[in-house]
Amino acid sequence: MLETEPVVTPKPSRQAGQVFQDRLRDGGKGPQMVWIKAGSFQMGSNDGYDREKPVHRVSITQDFGMGRYEVTFAEYDKFAEATDREKPNDRGWGRGNRPVINVSWHDANAYAEWLTQQTGKTYRLPTEAEWEYVARAGTTTQYWWGNTASHDYANYGNTVKGKDRWKYTAPVGSFEPNSFGIYDTAGNVWEWVYDIYSSDYSNSLSSDPKGPSTGSSRVVRGGGWYSTASYCRAAVRGSNSPVVRDYDLGFRLLRLSTP
Repeated sequence: MLETEPVVTPKPSRQAGQVFQDRLRDGGKGPQMVWIKAGSFQMGSNDGYDREKPVHRVSITQDFGMGRYEVTFAEYDKFAEATDREKPNDRGWGRGNRPVINVSWHDANAYAEWLTQQTGKTYRLPTEAEWEYVARAGTTTQYWWGNTASHDYANYGNTVKGKDRWKYTAPVGSFEPNSFGIYDTAGNVWEWVYDIYSSDYSNSLSSDPKGPSTGSSRVVRGGGWYSTASYCRAAVRGSNSPVVRDYDLGFRLLRLSTP
């Protein structure tokens, strides 16, 4: 069950960790977002795969809202109905508060564009730097809770163990959030991000990097329910063609501080 703490409309003096939802034109509400303050962090890992290297200092220079949860079937289905799109297949695992799966990078962007039109605020996929900044939540360990994988904190490995009671996807918010108030950044579903994929960080900018300008694949982050623990680390980077739809692939959105 999702957290039920009060949800407020963001105000000019937004506080880190503040939860908010923008109103839709039809009177409904958009996804729950968490206010994230700008800052710097060490991105990547020198102990993992080559594509995570080198570790480098990155600054995120603007505050932003990040999806508290991965986008759910309930949220995406509303968009699909409003735009006469085909609803994604849930493989019989359930819809509602489970993370939406079988959506392409293009599908995710279409949903972000619809939210932007509905709310008058700018939504988009996060860059992988923004994503890792939030996933780490001020930590330098392999996972936000430490260096040891645990089924008490995440859904991974295609198994039922500890607090992980789901062989496939888990309803969003089934585990504890990190210290930024963000849920499910490790496991559950891989998450599309904005960037075109590059095999390393050698040419990465130090402030607000957005990846290379050309390439055929897009970055995915976070690992999924089928992934091994190693692939659920905060630094892990994967890639997929932007047209791919898969049973362990979803997304969460970022909301800019200004339209």
